[in-house]
Order: sequence, then structure tokens, then C-alpha cells
Amino acid sequence: MLRMGSWLGAKQKMNASTQSLNSLDEPQYLESAMRAAMCIMNDDVGGAEAGLAKGNSSFHKLGRGVVTFLRATLGFEQDVMREASDRLAEAEASASNDQRRAQRDRHSDHSLIYPPGSEFALCHAESQLMSAVVGVLNESLTESIRGFYKLRKAYITLDGLLEAENRFIKGKNLGGMLHSARYSTDSLKSNKSTLSSKSSHGMPGGFGQKTPHPVAPGPANPAMKMQQPSAEHAVDLAEPDGDDDEDEFFDADETHEGARTPAQYLGHLETDTAVEKMKDLSLDHNKSIGKDRLPQAFDPVSPATPNSKVSLPSTLDVGPDSAIFANPIDMFIHSGSNLCYGLLLLLISMIPPAFSKLLFIIGFKGDRERGIKMMWQASKFHNINGAMSGLILLGYYNGVIGFCDILPDSKDGSLDGYPKERCEALLADMRGRHPKSQLWMLEEARMHASNKELEQTVKILSGNLKSPLKQVEALGMFEKSLVSMYLHDYELCAESFIKCVDLNNWSHALYYYIAGAAYVELHRQFKTSDPTKARTYAAKAEELLKVVPKHTGKKKFMARQLPFDIFVLRKLHKWEQRATEWKVDFIDAIGVSPIEEMIYFWNGYKRMRMEHLDKSLVCLSWSSSSENPNWDRESLDEQAIQSVLRAAVLRNMRMYPQARQLLSMNVINHDRLAFKGHLKDDWTCPTAHYEMAANFWMERDGGKDDADRIRSCGEWLDKVAKWESYELDARIGLKVTTAQDTLKKYGYGGPV
Repeated sequence: MLRMGSWLGAKQKMNASTQSLNSLDEPQYLESAMRAAMCIMNDDVGGAEAGLAKGNSSFHKLGRGVVTFLRATLGFEQDVMREASDRLAEAEASASNDQRRAQRDRHSDHSLIYPPGSEFALCHAESQLMSAVVGVLNESLTESIRGFYKLRKAYITLDGLLEAENRFIKGKNLGGMLHSARYSTDSLKSNKSTLSSKSSHGMPGGFGQKTPHPVAPGPANPAMKMQQPSAEHAVDLAEPDGDDDEDEFFDADETHEGARTPAQYLGHLETDTAVEKMKDLSLDHNKSIGKDRLPQAFDPVSPATPNSKVSLPSTLDVGPDSAIFANPIDMFIHSGSNLCYGLLLLLISMIPPAFSKLLFIIGFKGDRERGIKMMWQASKFHNINGAMSGLILLGYYNGVIGFCDILPDSKDGSLDGYPKERCEALLADMRGRHPKSQLWMLEEARMHASNKELEQTVKILSGNLKSPLKQVEALGMFEKSLVSMYLHDYELCAESFIKCVDLNNWSHALYYYIAGAAYVELHRQFKTSDPTKARTYAAKAEELLKVVPKHTGKKKFMARQLPFDIFVLRKLHKWEQRATEWKVDFIDAIGVSPIEEMIYFWNGYKRMRMEHLDKSLVCLSWSSSSENPNWDRESLDEQAIQSVLRAAVLRNMRMYPQARQLLSMNVINHDRLAFKGHLKDDWTCPTAHYEMAANFWMERDGGKDDADRIRSCGEWLDKVAKWESYELDARIGLKVTTAQDTLKKYGYGGPV
């Protein structure tokens, strides 16, 4: 193995892109690239770009891709996404060439753990994974489909890297070494208790933990099998074939004359033309993908079979100070493979039922628990892989988990729920590593919101969040807008969302809509007490809401209009039609509080304290009060909005029987067809079923009735999961997917 001093102090030789990377220079290129890339985690975009421009190795090209990828995913700006896509494609090609060279080079650095060329295999897989995410976020259907295919190929490579670790441990019998070399000095305080309690059941990463099973695995290819470890090396890699995605796809014809665009959001991909294109990407290795299309660096079926389970110690219990990672390249591979494989498993596990068809093109299932554990492992390492893992974990817990309701109990020690102390320790660690970054200030603000400390969140976000990474400032303003909405500070909410228009171009329609909805609420507050002020707010609301249609349809996801664009357009048309039919002003035709609707769709009620929830009940009661002369004219679906939102508030106030009664009487007892039709809010009925499930789950108290409550929760979820397409079904579907995964851990096996 290489000595640490030799690779840190060696003279750097930056080769031209046409030259092969000398194996003796690999560690210094790696160190140079990772040091430069780390600047982005301190918001130093210029420093990162300047440092990465000094080299032309695969590591430097990957670093440039990481920097642009981070900017792209933070801001969702199409020009940055295109730049990220170009850089990642260059990194892919370079890594593929260097991997092929390393496998042929007798003087290549020989790791005791990984096959020759594994560091470039990881670079290639990381580039593919990031490119896949950018592709899916792209407005092009072709790029989205290509992105899902890249996920599959990245999985194959990463799976092989982790199997190499597995075989190394098995071949060297390193159980005692692993347990004696546990990392302790820099690990988070709560790591030991959480991880060690799970070790007896087998740990993720390919060692004794169940692995995702391919949906339709192809026959094994003998040429792609990894060799058994020799006395000197863990595994040998077969020479990779060319990996040019350009041969695999043609530009999709995304516009068809005479083809009618659906008026409603068709969340289920069974109705999309994308499904037909996906069918061409058969999971049979002998068909459209073909044996010659799969990278032959790793065996795609080795660990992903039921017979691959083994009970071995895990490298997830050790950190960067362990003797196992004395070779810096091994450290890079281990941290990177845990980051990427963990993220991949987590992303796939969150695919909502409405998009279940995507699992067939990807070819394997996700594993939320395993993926999270692997990213916690990667976060221990003080490199770009560790920093990215930390950022993703905090974003997951403070964002995705905050969006869901049916989660494992924290007292059970599950990382699937919200491990508050561990997240706080991770944030403190990351802020210590990157003290100049506003990214971690943003995550601290989000953490306060997750802990129902909304006022503290606004205080942090009202400070100086100026950053060279302009996407951070935009994210901070968006978060401030949402939290002020939860606080019912409508003036601040409207002002902040309007500022988002200048900072970010992702969804101006949504920004204007919520700002207008905030002024609707102010109009209603002062309608009786101060009519003059109420008219001022009404004018502001109407001005903002009427500008929304000009900004819809400009952004797309997988070549389709954004779901929220469709939602707000329908709402506006509904109100305009009612104003005409009822012969009232537009402001008086608006139905149940649109701002409370938005709070629900972002699960703001979960972040509220009792005094905030009380305010929401007051807002919702306005529609059915004497101040609203139009309530008797309201349709069933509009009345259902009020019932669903009130029930959600009551659930968060722990008033479960009252919430269920409200849902049963006013929504569920009606025929579901009554909620369908032109301009109707068809999301209310399936959402009411989800709310019933959430009520049963949250009502558990550790008593003898818990088993029945879990079963009732599961039965209501099963109904929602099988629901036909409805508005914003992907958003509700994410909650359902997370909930179903949770119930499996508590013994619910689905419908009988």
C-alpha cells in the first residue's frame, strides 16, 4: 500500500487529456481534485473551479461535474443542468478510458481490497448517477429515459465494488481486524449505539445484509464474473467494453401534431408515452440492452441474488483512521461507493406508486434502511464524498422525512425515522468542517423547523445568507417563505415568495400563486373589521393570481407540465367560473383557504405548535361562517377540502377520533365518483383515505390495541396505493410509499 507521506508530497504531473493517467500519479491527482472540490462545500465556487482547472485527470473532471451538479440540483436552472450534463459526460468518458488502461497496466496501484481500475469504475458510476439525476430533472423526455437507464448501469458497477469488499473480508478472514479497528475519534457520538445494535443482524454494503433483487435478472455472463481473491489481490476486473450512451438512444419525438395534451395531470405513467419508450429497454440481458452493452467490470448478478446472503463483519463500523483504509484510493472508493450506492437505494425506495412503472426500467428495488446506513458511513470521511453524504442526509431528514407522517418510532433506534440527536451531531460536525458555508446554516434553519421552532427558523433565514453559491440564497428565501406561511405571517409570506421570483426561475407560477393566496387570507381577516384595508388586500391578491397563467407551462418534468402548474391553473379556472355563475367578484368566488391547502401539501401542520394549529382552524372555519355568504352554494368537493384540512389539523393536535369522524361523515361516506369531474378537486377523496391511515398510526400508545391500529392503518393505505390517477398523486404517493415501507417493519404484510 502507498504511504501517506508519499502521495501527499509527490510532485504533481498534470497530463494532457490525450495522455493516459500514470498509475504513480493517481494518488496525488486524487488528493488535488478532492481538495479543490471540497471548496464548493464552503460556498467557494471560484476556488473550486480554479483548483479543478489545474488538472485534467478523471478525478478533476469528476470534481468539475460534482460542483456543477450541486449547483444544478440546488437551483433547478436549465442552463446549469445543461452544463452539468456536459461536464458529467466528459467525466464518464475519461473514467472509462482510465479504467481500461488501469486494468491493462501491470504497474497500476494494486489495492488489497478492490480490483485494478476500481477508482475509475467509481468515478464512472458517480458520473452516471449524477447524470441520471440531472437527466430526470431535465425537461426532455429522451434525457429522462436515458437517466433511468444510467441508474441501472451505475447500480451494476457499485454493486460490484461492494461485493469486492465482501470477498476481501471473506477471503482474508478479517472479522477480528474490523472489530478491533473501529473508528472512534471523529465519529458522531451516537454512531456506536445505533450501528452496533444492528450488527448482529448483518450490515449493509454487501456483508450479511439482504440486497435488492433485480425485477427480472438476466442470465449470468461467465465473462463478467469476478474472479475469486488471490493471495495478492482481492479480485480482478474484466476489461470494460465501450460505454457510449449515444448509441443506445435516439432523440425522442416529444411533440406530435394532432396529439391532444391531457387537461388533467396523469400521474400514473401507464398513460404516458414514456412507458412505451421504456418498454424498449428490456431487462433481459439478451435483448435490447444486450450483453455487449453492459459494463463488464463487475458481475451484475453476484450479490443481488437470494443465495448471496452471508453473515460477516462490516466495514460500516470503521472510519477513516482504520488501517483498512491506509491506501487513500481505498478510502476514496469506500466512501464514494457507500455514498452513491446508498443514495441510489434511497432514491428508488421513495418512488411513489404512481411511478411504479419506472422500477421495470431500473431493474432493481430500493432499500431505504440499507441506503441510509451506507450514507451515514460515507459521512464519516473528511472528503467530498463525506460532505455530500452529510448534505444529502440532512436534506433527507429535514425535507423528505418532514414531509411524511407514518414513520418508524425514534425510540426503536431506526434511522428511517428522525434521529434528532444524531442529526444535530452531524450538522455540528459539518459546520466545523466547512465553517464558511451558508448551506449548513440553511440546514440548521430547517432543523429548527422540524423541531417546531418556526420563529427561530425565520430569524436565521432573515440574517445574511449571501453566498457566492447563489442557489443557496434562493433556497433560503424559499424556506423562509414556507415557514412564514406556517406561522400565518401572510405579509412576510407574500413578500418572500415574490422575492423568490427574482432569485430562482423554477416555478414562478407557484410563487405568485402562494403570494396571492396569502393576500386572500388578509382580505378575509379584515373584511368585517376594516373594509378599506380588506379591499387593498383583495386588489393585491387578484393582481398576483391573475398573473399566474402567464408563467405556467414554461417548466416541464419528463416532458410534462409541472403538476403544481396544472393544479393552480385548474383552481383559477374554477374560481373564475364560479364568479361568473354566482355573479360575484373574483375574490369572493375563491373557496376554502388556498393558503391552508398549500400548508397541507408541504405538511406544514407537522411543524406547527398548538398555537399555530389553532390559527389554522380559525382560517378554515371562515368559509363555513356567517362572514361567507356563498358557503351554501359550495359543491361537495369544496366542502371536502375543508373537512380534509380540518381533519389534518385535528390529527396533529392528537384529536384522532374527531378527525376520523370528520373524514368519514363528510368525505369517505360519499361515492368517490362524486368528487370527479370538470374543475373538481379530485385529490380530496384519496387524501381522506390517507388521513385515516395516518390517524390510526399516530394513535398508537404502546398498548394492546396497537396491533389492530397498525392493521387498520395498512388497510387504508392499501386503498390509496391502488387509487386511479388523481391530481398531485405523486405528492401523496411519496407519503404512501414511505408509510408502506414503515409498516413492513412493524409486521404488516399487506392485504390478505
